[in-house]
Amino acid sequence: MTQRRFHYEQAFEHYLRANRVPYVAVDEARKTLLPAHDPLEAIKSFDFVVYGAGRSLLVDVKGRMFGVRAKSAMSNRRFENWVTEEDVEGLLRWQELFGEEFQAVFVFVYCLRQQPPDALFEELFSFGERWYVLREAPLEAYRQAMVVRSRKWRTVHVPADTFRRISRPFNIRPPAGGESACQGPPTAIC
Repeated sequence: MTQRRFHYEQAFEHYLRANRVPYVAVDEARKTLLPAHDPLEAIKSFDFVVYGAGRSLLVDVKGRMFGVRAKSAMSNRRFENWVTEEDVEGLLRWQELFGEEFQAVFVFVYCLRQQPPDALFEELFSFGERWYVLREAPLEAYRQAMVVRSRKWRTVHVPADTFRRISRPFNIRPPAGGESACQGPPTAIC
């Protein structure tokens, strides 16, 4: 495993390894340079190149908390999906560099504040005494639907109803029959 600071990325990598999904972890310690134009222009790194179920993905992992905090009235029962403008711009540049054979996606790794009831989520796993759910949002669908969240912090997000429509549970394992895991367009919820 590549050395990762955040438990969200560690959990995602654990999910890939546990499901025997081929991947390459991107070394975030090395700043990547754009090969054309300005040789000093850097592109924000993404986290993983993932191969599986008939598709190759450029994955930028975004970790978020979900659920009620213990001993607190504070609650987050929404799938927060904000990213920075730099995240979107960087992933778009990588998509252009890798070409049409690769699809750029945000994978939102939601850390659940408590173990949920059975069947609440399609894809649920534990790692390091925490529970996680993964949702995938294709970059292109995200870009088309995103709105400004904070001009000061240069963040964007997708409204909740739209996010439910354009995202889906992340599951790259090939199904038992060898068929595609998702029948429908890349923005369909499967």
